Amino acid sequence: MKEKILFVDDDPNIINAFKRQLRKQFSLESAGSGQDGLKVLTSKGPFAVVVADMQMPEMDGITFLKRVQKESPQSIRLMLTGNADQQTAVDAVNEGEVFRFLTKPCPTELLVKTLEAALTQYHLLQAEKELLEGTLNGSIKLLTEVLSIVAPAVFERAVSLRETAVELARSLRITNTWDMEMATMLADIAYVTLPPETLEKSRSGRALSGAEKQIIMHLPETAHKLLQHIPRLESVARIVQYQGKNFDGSGIPRDSVSGADIPLESRILKVLHDFKTLEDNGLGAEQAMKKMRQYSDRFDPMVLKTAAWFLSSGEEETQQVMQLDATVSELRPGQVLMSNIVTVEGAMLMTAGHKLTATVIERLYNHHEIHKIKEPIQVIVPVK
Repeated sequence: MKEKILFVDDDPNIINAFKRQLRKQFSLESAGSGQDGLKVLTSKGPFAVVVADMQMPEMDGITFLKRVQKESPQSIRLMLTGNADQQTAVDAVNEGEVFRFLTKPCPTELLVKTLEAALTQYHLLQAEKELLEGTLNGSIKLLTEVLSIVAPAVFERAVSLRETAVELARSLRITNTWDMEMATMLADIAYVTLPPETLEKSRSGRALSGAEKQIIMHLPETAHKLLQHIPRLESVARIVQYQGKNFDGSGIPRDSVSGADIPLESRILKVLHDFKTLEDNGLGAEQAMKKMRQYSDRFDPMVLKTAAWFLSSGEEETQQVMQLDATVSELRPGQVLMSNIVTVEGAMLMTAGHKLTATVIERLYNHHEIHKIKEPIQVIVPVK
């Protein structure tokens, strides 16, 4: 299927001439004004190339192409005009990020070559985008898989908070929630850098040394360093960096950023993580929210107020569960451990309370092949 090209010009004779000259080589759509062009862009897009006249009533070509850049950034933009002055060309390139600038009357041969060059540029950018997205998705999958293996409880917390974080972000008028979702999943990625004994202490609730507390306190900054150089994760890295920052500016990182200057997604993570910690310590949802309100300087009041509706007033009904004694081969994703998983020699592999994932189960299968795991393992499963 041919990629589509949109021509926008208020002169119908020029539009008809383009269609006669180019219809055999290209798939064309047209519009007679900037406003109509935007409607066609929405209703019949996407378009690989958009060509606009400069002099049009109500909305000139530069203004139109700036809107195209915002609403269809993948489209290659061309300017065609009878006004060949230098300033017009400069404005078109700088404001509309125009790929090529053509003057009227434009020879058909030149127009064809320019459209072919624009399509080539479009294909290159699409290929680059697909490669980047594939690499990015692979990197994120690898990072979360490693986290699920090294620190399964931490990973499970991220999974449990992801949906709430996204819904809360939407309620706070964040339209693009991809950064929020990724930041929630990768917020604790720096746990993979902890020494094994420190990770085990953190996981089992044992007392930490002063040095270990400092390491854990600065994990958001470590996570920022791990993520900031991955393409398209720069903004996610900053959200993760400020996830523990108090609204009054205290906390980590120790800088002057405070209040609304802290990324909104970071402020959301701060509320969700602190709430989850209080719940894990035995407080009910209403009690946890009440305690958090006592430390209002730590939280964005709007985020805390909105989160209260999600986290306390809409508590879910208790789900019926059944306890089973399972062998390693009978473990399934979604089951929750009621007993510790240990080897027959007594080495601890996983503590009670963890929710099993496919990756964790695969790891246990492999471990069982070499160092036998003590069976049966007590798990609970939801009753449908």
